[in-house]
Amino acid sequence: MAVERTNRDVRTLIGQIAAGEIKLPEIQRGYVWKASQVARLIESLYRGYPAGSLLFWKTGHVAETREAAIGSPQALASVIPLYLLDGQQRLTSLFRVLTDHPEAQVVFNIETEVFQNQSAATRRNKKWIKIHDVVGPDADVFTVHSDLKAAGLAISDIEIGRRLSALQKITQRDFHMEVLHDFEYEEVAEIFVRVNSGGRALKTTDLALATLSARAPGFLGQLEAESARWTEHGYGALDVNFLIKALTLNLSISGKRLSSVAKLTTANAESVEEGWAKVRRGLSRVVPMLQEKLLIPTTSLIPSLAALHPLIVYYGRQSEGGQTPEAIEKGLLYWFMAATARNRYGGATDTALTQDIKALDSETPVKDLLSNLGIGKNGISVAASDLAGRSHQSPYLMFSYLAAAHAGAMDWWDGEPISASVDGSGKPQYSLVHPSVTLRSHRDKFSSAEINELANIVFVSQQAAKNMIGSRSPAAYVQDIADADLIAHAIPDDPALLETEGYRGFLSARRELLADRITALLDWFKPDFLGGGGLQTGGQENRSLVLRGYTGGGRSVLVAIAELPDQHWIGWIARDEFAAALDAASAGLASDVSVGGEAAAMRVDDEGIVTFAGGPFLIRGSLGQWRSTVKEAFEDAQPLDECPEPSDEQWLSETSEFLLSDAGAAMKAR
Repeated sequence: MAVERTNRDVRTLIGQIAAGEIKLPEIQRGYVWKASQVARLIESLYRGYPAGSLLFWKTGHVAETREAAIGSPQALASVIPLYLLDGQQRLTSLFRVLTDHPEAQVVFNIETEVFQNQSAATRRNKKWIKIHDVVGPDADVFTVHSDLKAAGLAISDIEIGRRLSALQKITQRDFHMEVLHDFEYEEVAEIFVRVNSGGRALKTTDLALATLSARAPGFLGQLEAESARWTEHGYGALDVNFLIKALTLNLSISGKRLSSVAKLTTANAESVEEGWAKVRRGLSRVVPMLQEKLLIPTTSLIPSLAALHPLIVYYGRQSEGGQTPEAIEKGLLYWFMAATARNRYGGATDTALTQDIKALDSETPVKDLLSNLGIGKNGISVAASDLAGRSHQSPYLMFSYLAAAHAGAMDWWDGEPISASVDGSGKPQYSLVHPSVTLRSHRDKFSSAEINELANIVFVSQQAAKNMIGSRSPAAYVQDIADADLIAHAIPDDPALLETEGYRGFLSARRELLADRITALLDWFKPDFLGGGGLQTGGQENRSLVLRGYTGGGRSVLVAIAELPDQHWIGWIARDEFAAALDAASAGLASDVSVGGEAAAMRVDDEGIVTFAGGPFLIRGSLGQWRSTVKEAFEDAQPLDECPEPSDEQWLSETSEFLLSDAGAAMKAR
């Protein structure tokens, strides 16, 4: 074993990637850099800043590889390839820029020397030039220079030439390389883990994958093939990370933290093989059951995929071809819906999963699972108040869809079942019953929260939304829809509620209809050992969180208003700072955000759930939920001079969890 140290310039390295002489080993994670990060890398090279070193592995053995995200296939190497261990994000980004990849259109302002990604504004401005036009293989720098001279710049011709020359030298910049010769795969995996843990934090699943790939080359391919299988069935969210978690939960290893992915680093090959067989067996039973019994066509409707894990474990333990009693199957589906309504996995996911997996070992698994939810002998029901203020981010979006699907709802445009309107990205299509254009222009000035409330959502195709609903109030288009279809979609039949003036009454009436439908669905699957008169899904202590946007004087502030019994708290958060923290979270990094002069932590876990400490609450939600919430908060931005004053003191009492899907609406403690 030896370590070779050398240097190569950017152009040479890019050529080696194209020629297949640099490959990604299976242990590598995927490409994750954003356009802004690519632009910063190009700027660093332009300014001569250190760009870090690269680590490779060279071996005479054929290693399992993964496809590089370069947008084109690599050639078949004529020499022994180098396997890239550290530097994938940088080299992939440079390859994309130099080959004019559509997602790496980095541009440069010749006057200000600023780098960013291409936009409509930069395309129109002659001061911005695309990096590829200067450093690409067919670049015509003379023409670029001539065009810039004619653009009326505030810098001299000599300075234009100097800056273009500095851009050209980007491809001549050297990277220091270290090449590991003849190391064993498992040792290389250990080095990969150590090296990459020092940069952008690897997720626990990444570390587990590296270990598994070293012990069983090709296993990542099995995971990806299984994920692709379920993607074809509409369950695209069952990705490699989900499967790794499922494998962890199916390992025959005892311990207090059954869901800890770290177990994979110590599991033997036999245990992993047995656990993987259980995962595949469980999925082959659970997915068809959800699609055929509950009528869930896509994972996009499932708020928390963690709720699938106990089902997968249960059915994975059953023998191939074995039959599950109907009472147990219905009971498990009832628990799945109850767990979703109660946001069972919105908090400490690992703790809840450990409790629920252990419940499967009992003689009465359904009863014990429901007991973990705090559901007693009467079961649960949904009231209209549970739906008040909810948006498309709420777990009740799934229930609203199921209420329509089980009522036989059809699309208003083509008459097909609503499941047929799931779009190419795997998301169900829906529209607003009362279109936003009529509500926003009304004298009552309905807010975005009211307009986008769950009770105003109907599951119809985009063709129906465009060609039937358009900008008309329901009163103007319902005459084109059969009464049976209106009933199936739970549309109130009172004509006054279909007029814009009756919108708030419409919301109230439709909440009642949806709540009754959802409760009836729950009751259909309710186990026999539960009685009637189900408890509502909430608890007892009222609390709420509202997020609002305020702007003025070039400043934008996100205001959090928290209400608890006899307690009130208001916090100001700078929008730009919060957006930067969300960008960092998308890259797996933690941040601190200033709230009322105090640092509030924003953290992201292995499953991409972002937790933010806002006053009395630890607010949890997915990255997509956070971005959507911030966007909606500023759609109705109010003048900054009308913003309520923030609380004078930092919140000193104990914080409690609050789900972002409940923000903007009163909720009951869980």
